[in-house]
Amino acid sequence: MLTVAHIAAFLDQFAPPKLAESWDNVGLLVGDPLVTVERVMTCLTVTPESAQEAIDEQVGLIVTHHPLPFQATKRITTETVDGRLLWNLIRAGVSIYSPHTAFDSARAGINQRLVTGLGLLDVAPITPTVHVGDPTVTGLGAGRYGRLAEPLSLAEVLTRVKAFLKIDTLQVVGPLDRTIRSLAVACGSAGEFLTPARKLGCECLLTGETRFHTSLEAEATGTALILAGHYATERFGVEALADELRQAFPPLRIWASERERDPLQWH
Repeated sequence: MLTVAHIAAFLDQFAPPKLAESWDNVGLLVGDPLVTVERVMTCLTVTPESAQEAIDEQVGLIVTHHPLPFQATKRITTETVDGRLLWNLIRAGVSIYSPHTAFDSARAGINQRLVTGLGLLDVAPITPTVHVGDPTVTGLGAGRYGRLAEPLSLAEVLTRVKAFLKIDTLQVVGPLDRTIRSLAVACGSAGEFLTPARKLGCECLLTGETRFHTSLEAEATGTALILAGHYATERFGVEALADELRQAFPPLRIWASERERDPLQWH
């Protein structure tokens, strides 16, 4: 019989917690490690919709990219959204694991899948890990950057991004005829990588979302900026994670949430 602990141990190896940012909350966050599991669901975020799906489908473990709880919690009551979600999931016996920024930076994590999907070469982390000498994280770190096989216009890069992420619209800073040779990627909300990416010689940064003033900084410094949406730059990753878990645990029923949606509508 497979337990929560078996799956948590696999995830700890797949996305080592040492790769997580210091402010993050990763690992097994809710549940009993010794409880047996037959069904596992991945999701980007625990929302009322994805939580109810887990309860309806009698899921034993949710693997959510965004942690729940995220910050220190003094009380769990139904008076808050997070409290209500936790209360209902705990009552239903659903455990919660989150790899979050460790998965962003892992060897087969979201940012690595982004650069692979976009066809970048000579890939390296934007911010290398500080755990020198640890073979589990050697050569890894936050974000990724690399060079295109051949220079493309910013418009051509946008077409490639849309095709890989399966989206129709996005936001962009910079002239569409700008030549892009080197591209940096950082999933989710990662405008803080703009300056490091520029210092590494990247003409463009792809992320999900960022502050307005970061967009102004990109324009002022001549760095192209592609904002593809927080959901779009990470949701494909939890679908891939479900595939990884299915391969590792064939006896289990494992899927990516079918009910969660991007709350932002693009018109």
